[in-house]
Amino acid sequence: MEWGNYSMYADFFLLGLFSNTRFPWLLFALILLVFVISIASNTIMIILIQVDSVLHMPMYFLLSQLSLMDILYISTIVPKMLVDQVLGHTAISFAACTAQHFLYLTLAGAEFFLLGLMTYDRYVAICHPLHYPILMSRKVCLLIVVAAWLGGSIDGFLLTPVTMQFPFCASREINHFFCEVPALLKLSCMDTSAYETVMYVCCILMLLIPFSVISASSTRILITVYRMTEAEGRKKAVATCSSHMVIVCLFYGAAMYTYVLPHSYHTPEQDKTVSAFYTILTPMLNPLIYSLRNKDVTRALQKALGRCFSSGRLNAF
Repeated sequence: MEWGNYSMYADFFLLGLFSNTRFPWLLFALILLVFVISIASNTIMIILIQVDSVLHMPMYFLLSQLSLMDILYISTIVPKMLVDQVLGHTAISFAACTAQHFLYLTLAGAEFFLLGLMTYDRYVAICHPLHYPILMSRKVCLLIVVAAWLGGSIDGFLLTPVTMQFPFCASREINHFFCEVPALLKLSCMDTSAYETVMYVCCILMLLIPFSVISASSTRILITVYRMTEAEGRKKAVATCSSHMVIVCLFYGAAMYTYVLPHSYHTPEQDKTVSAFYTILTPMLNPLIYSLRNKDVTRALQKALGRCFSSGRLNAF
């Protein structure tokens, strides 16, 4: 299909993160380090939850799903960006851009929904502890995970075909490091205002409604924690909930900036910085924040490391 002198399916060119920095290879090394730490820490989290019986609880099952999403999420964007920097390539085919766009929307949407639904687990555990085994049964956990993945998939399937059907007859240079919706729409030679309005409403529903539910649940949790008489129980509840709220604020806050704040309030460079925060840094921070503030996870890690060292010594002898 042709539009003027441009093929709708021609390659795009990603300007990336490295083009406007004075020390591109230093930034490359930092992003590579973050990527390795993110993959390793999330993989360790999944393995620990699978092998340690103490972590066979609904909260940790949901955390393992969050770690899986983070591995897939960062792997959708960072490897190509790093390889392109090494090879000096900036091109991305129309098909690859469409696939990246779909995976990004699906995984980001799934993570939004999962973070919101995980608050329900904390709410039940703290506000209704006696009913926790019933309200957070295995069936309910599976429904939460399926709902999160389904919600993200619907987001990807709805928005990707509409975004990619616009004729991109302007410059094929995407002033971003991956195929994100706002950066793509700037290349279209058609009026996209109606679609942007619809997408804005969708983002409001996907971000503000779950965030409102999270805030309301967290308020109820804080009231319950305040009324607790047992100091140890209060400390554990605050540690668990504060870790979750830190992740929620980081992820939702950055996404709200990108998709809810009007475009006139931010520049392409600011967009790239904020996007890098929630697509590159957040997947690394998630397991670190949850594990450092959680005694069960740290004990499981210490136990696993102890077993590794013990087996290593036995093999040495």
